[in-house]
Amino acid sequence: MADIRSTASPEDILVGGQAVIEGVMMRTPRAYAVAVRRMDGSIEVKKEPVRRLSERCRIFSWRVIRGFAVLVQSLALGFKTLNYSVNVSIQDLDAQEAAKADKNGVSEKTTAGKKKSGNNTLPIVTSVILGVAAAIVLFILLPLGLTILLKEYFAVVENWVVFNLVDGVIRVVIFFAYLMAISRLKDIQRVFEYHGAEHKVVHAWEDGAELTVENARLRRTEHPRCGTSFLMFVMIISILVFSLFKFHAFWAIFLSRVILIPVVSGLSYELIRISAPRCKKGFFRLLVLPGLALQRITAKEPSDDQLEVAIRALCESLELEGVTPRESTSAA
Repeated sequence: MADIRSTASPEDILVGGQAVIEGVMMRTPRAYAVAVRRMDGSIEVKKEPVRRLSERCRIFSWRVIRGFAVLVQSLALGFKTLNYSVNVSIQDLDAQEAAKADKNGVSEKTTAGKKKSGNNTLPIVTSVILGVAAAIVLFILLPLGLTILLKEYFAVVENWVVFNLVDGVIRVVIFFAYLMAISRLKDIQRVFEYHGAEHKVVHAWEDGAELTVENARLRRTEHPRCGTSFLMFVMIISILVFSLFKFHAFWAIFLSRVILIPVVSGLSYELIRISAPRCKKGFFRLLVLPGLALQRITAKEPSDDQLEVAIRALCESLELEGVTPRESTSAA
């Protein structure tokens, strides 16, 4: 196994990632790699350099604005790597079906007539668009509608600050219920396990440990810079930001919440960036606790095989970053 410590440090290279279907994507400042476990046990890897938006336009390096820029680029990269993992899984399923068809004596013409999965991204793009629309309805429109309904029965909700506080609490409750619901799905449970593997490997890197399954296994599944924690920050910051802009008409309130998403996400990014390295001390420890607690749902204990995939993804990304691992002198 490779030992990266000789050529770079966690202070030099900040890493992150996300879980995908039967795999993990790891991102370094200027590269990414996604590793996916195939049905035959092998690991398939795709890696590419990534140019940060701040390098293309200076305005994207400004505080708050850079947070929204990072979010947009992360979503685009997340979609790309998720699409890749889906295609790899579909290829395995197609091969499995073809093998069954051949075993059962079904002609090639019958199986060839099926629609090829390949690189057909239209269904995925459609799903992403519908997903964004569903998120707006579920986490903006629905809480807002319920809060306005409560205002008819409770006079205290007429106060604009209380109105936004109630709206925010409802949003958090819906988000928590949503995570609890999807966590019961078998496929999502697998994704959450790979999410835990991603966190453990990132912890090992940040601790300066050799990137081995044994070392990663000892680390925590929660991480203060996790996307789940980021979303929790978004929920809290949105209450404060929305309270600054008062509107009366329903459409104006709803539209303002959509328009202010870049501001909320940018501020949340800055806050999580400040709090993450200080998460073990005083006020910052309390600040990250809700997000870490929520990760008990989204980041599960992984298997050694899943840790191996996450390690492969990080090593490949680091290598493309220009960090060349040397062979470990420790026993294998």
